[in-house]
Amino acid sequence: MKKSIFIATLAVALVFTSCKENAAEKVNEENAQAATEANAETGKYPVMTFEESEYDFGTIDQGTAMEHLFVFTNTGDAPLVISDAKGSCGCTVPTFTKEPVAPGAKGEMLVKFNGSGQNQRTISVTVTTNTKAGTEKVNIKAFVTPKEGAPAASNLSATGKTTK
Repeated sequence: MKKSIFIATLAVALVFTSCKENAAEKVNEENAQAATEANAETGKYPVMTFEESEYDFGTIDQGTAMEHLFVFTNTGDAPLVISDAKGSCGCTVPTFTKEPVAPGAKGEMLVKFNGSGQNQRTISVTVTTNTKAGTEKVNIKAFVTPKEGAPAASNLSATGKTTK
């Protein structure tokens, strides 16, 4: 009996947690959509101007976690709303300013890279915004040196197994 009550309580907690996260994502999407519609009506848009659009970590050892802070300014005529930011690979996690960025104000996006892969890596981060284009991009680069004893990337098949 106690076991079934525990499982039911856990299930309810998970459902509410999931709904809460989805609701937060929906609010961000709705805010960006509302801002985009307002921009279209007024003809004024935010412009997301990054201080740098690409950052090179240089040569790093495989598995070394790295991070870089991209700073941007809203050089447009309307508040800038970011609804999402995603890396082109699961090895990269961006976090960004959640509040609208007023014209002339600065915002930040922290990009964390877990150092996976081998050799030259270039990863794009796509930022979904209410700018006229709707998305903006920045890139991170690194040359990842494999751990000692790891197979060279050129010897890996599509399945990740070494080939000879």
